Amino acid sequence: MNTPEFFTAELSGGVVKRATRLADGRDLIYFDDPDTTLPTERAIDARTLDARPATATMRRDVLTGDWVSIAAARQNRAFLPPAHLDPLAPQTPTNPSEVPSLYDVVVFENKSPSFGPALARATDDAPAADDAPRDLDDLDSPGLGRTRTSVGRCEVVCFSPAHEGSFGTQSRTRARTVIEAWADRTAALSALPGIAQVFPFENRGEEIGVTLRHPHGQIYSYPYITPRTQSLLRSIAREGDDLFARILDFEAAGPRVVLDAEHWLAYVPFAARWPIELHLAPRRHVADFTELTGAERDELATVYLRLLRGVDALYDTPTPYIAAWHQAPVAVGRDSVRLHLQLTSPRRAADKLKYLAGSEAAMGAWIGDIPPETAADRLRAAVASIPEVSL
Repeated sequence: MNTPEFFTAELSGGVVKRATRLADGRDLIYFDDPDTTLPTERAIDARTLDARPATATMRRDVLTGDWVSIAAARQNRAFLPPAHLDPLAPQTPTNPSEVPSLYDVVVFENKSPSFGPALARATDDAPAADDAPRDLDDLDSPGLGRTRTSVGRCEVVCFSPAHEGSFGTQSRTRARTVIEAWADRTAALSALPGIAQVFPFENRGEEIGVTLRHPHGQIYSYPYITPRTQSLLRSIAREGDDLFARILDFEAAGPRVVLDAEHWLAYVPFAARWPIELHLAPRRHVADFTELTGAERDELATVYLRLLRGVDALYDTPTPYIAAWHQAPVAVGRDSVRLHLQLTSPRRAADKLKYLAGSEAAMGAWIGDIPPETAADRLRAAVASIPEVSL
């Protein structure tokens, strides 16, 4: 095994990036807090690992036009391991985890990805994509039985070396480091060949399907524009390029505002589907995390933590959720699709969840259980009860 080199760079907010490789060639990047106490030296990954799995295959659903990635290697991923075998914790003599050294924040390529290396990233350890999508027109072409290799990238973002927690349990300083990591990775992944859209997100809670309790999120990089964003682009074409600006004006003047900050507005949307649904958007137009100013990133660290802690304050136990950061596609809609968070939870009461049954799951026809204005009242009170976010 060749000893990997480290690439170091200083990012916005005093965050330091240290990039290297794992034993099987996957990228691993440390993001150090500006006030980190960690040494500059990091251990190398000395494990002997199996070859990386072949890149998955996508199949096109001719009835919807959607591409479905068939990633059988994901069947073998870890499922709620005990703390002493946490694969996202720093390595120890008894835990050969994915991360060689103690860290503040770390990002690495998923070992069992839904979307994998393209021809340009082929190595001895990473099989090349043998039928990669040609372009977006190729993916939209008609025909039965169409397949393509699932070219793309899936990364894991560890918010902390702690065994349990979530984004909302982090300090403001740590939250700011994660935001910097999201911006850095959005830029890097958007520049990879064949990537059409980059999606950072956090799944929280076993009710959502989380298989690791370690505080972490993921970043998916797709070879296509996702169905959700294609629908958004059609709405913008119908309503006008200034749609997001008008939505923010509409919500800011209404009864569903949850948190009103200098650079950000949080609100329950007018037609919320979920019992808990919260949107957060910057007041000015930015297409993705890379376009946020330092001041916007600083404020986001505080605002986002207050919102997540407010969601947890609704009940006596932590609330399961999906925190989805929608960004503009890499090459289209940059002037109209605005970066925004869509946080959703199926929790409709302390001991009840909303399940997607016939109308929602089969037909996409949603029925809301809680009026959005009622949900906003409860969220606004919960967020107001949260004390100042600590450093």
